[in-house]
Amino acid sequence: MEKIDTSFFARERQADLSVVGDSVQRADARGHVTGRTQFYEDVSFPDMLHLKMVRSTRHHALIKRLDTEPALKVPGVVRVLTHKDVPNNWYTILKLIGVGPDDEPVLPEDRVLFMGEQICAVLAETPQAALEGARRVVVDYEDLPAVLDVEEAMVAPPFKRHGTNYFVYEGHNCRRIRFGDVDKGLAAADHIIEHRYESAPIEHAPIEPTGCIARPEGNGRLTVYSNTQALYFTLDNMALILGVPFNKLRLIGGTVGGGFGGKVDVIVEPIAAIGAMLTNRPVKYAYNRAEEMQVSSPRASERIYIKDGVMADGRIVARKITLYVDAGAYCRHSTYGTTKAAAHMPGPYTIPNVHVDAYCVYTNRTPSSAMRGFGVTIGDFALESQMDQIARFLGMDPMELRLINAYRDGDMKAHRKKVEGAALVEVIQAAARQTGKTLAPRFAAMSSFGREA
Repeated sequence: MEKIDTSFFARERQADLSVVGDSVQRADARGHVTGRTQFYEDVSFPDMLHLKMVRSTRHHALIKRLDTEPALKVPGVVRVLTHKDVPNNWYTILKLIGVGPDDEPVLPEDRVLFMGEQICAVLAETPQAALEGARRVVVDYEDLPAVLDVEEAMVAPPFKRHGTNYFVYEGHNCRRIRFGDVDKGLAAADHIIEHRYESAPIEHAPIEPTGCIARPEGNGRLTVYSNTQALYFTLDNMALILGVPFNKLRLIGGTVGGGFGGKVDVIVEPIAAIGAMLTNRPVKYAYNRAEEMQVSSPRASERIYIKDGVMADGRIVARKITLYVDAGAYCRHSTYGTTKAAAHMPGPYTIPNVHVDAYCVYTNRTPSSAMRGFGVTIGDFALESQMDQIARFLGMDPMELRLINAYRDGDMKAHRKKVEGAALVEVIQAAARQTGKTLAPRFAAMSSFGREA
């Protein structure tokens, strides 16, 4: 057997650690400050068309009439695209990893489910002509009840075509965790402490709005210049929507002018590509700032109920959590975010009885999606706020309460996986030292390598 020289890997690890604690210049910093960095919008082609979208002015409504003829009379308008121009109109972004069903149209067929939903696309010689054409399109609506609250949506008449206002996980209406017997744990506790926590949607607000340019190359091939954060994800979804082989598409990315998870949805590229294919001309589709703020996917709002059974000495013996993630009108990445939220419960604490129901709920709001740590960030806010509430109720030091309940190596998580490499105890102790806080000897002696008797 050939002997492997491990010295190279050792040197690489040492090199990686050599920058820890130092200020290192970013590789792309010089290009940014000198204006030499190339973004998708630095690309321009002769004969390029500009796409502007007609958007819903209703939260929830049937489309009774869509008249595009007035737009076609605007000088410079070349074509208007509707759902009839989309080869495979229904999709869901996560179908590539087996998440379904297809729940979102590229362009709606008979109804809109949120305010700002794209209805039809106007292609024109100039952005001004495209915008004027979009203003001229006539849309007649029949308003339907709008559901804007997650708990109301759970009991409201379904407005989703698959028949429920929530995502179904393996036959269940939520992601579930069942560990121990939470009812017995609550009954045995000295105190019951329960609170509700809630967040609002959060817009990523990148400096560079979402956009792309699609260019036909001949022989049925298409090149798309995009600021997506997920090139191959976008390419594969586009191929399915356009009904073309994957190797007929080429995506060119480059620098993203701010994304933070907000540019992983496949929204602008398919419709720009269809416009390019039908006109045989390059097509640019870029959000303006108002569109970026209104219709790009925000971090989902969440509502979290936590009910804890706590002993007088600070031990949490039962934790029951009900969590609602507002996916908005379509699932996009929120189904995955809800799974992440459930997986993060009940926090980095060893609790013998845990019950979690995490719902991914559809409402008539802007669809939510990914944002740094989505599914975990708001959950952490709620869990750690709850720990502070418990400490305050018991009159305990918040650090000491966490040390009592922190994971130790070998503990069993609520997901039935043994804890390995736990370090929360040591991190809290280090935080105490850094802030000049003196822990009582009992807490200063605690370790992640075993639970004290």
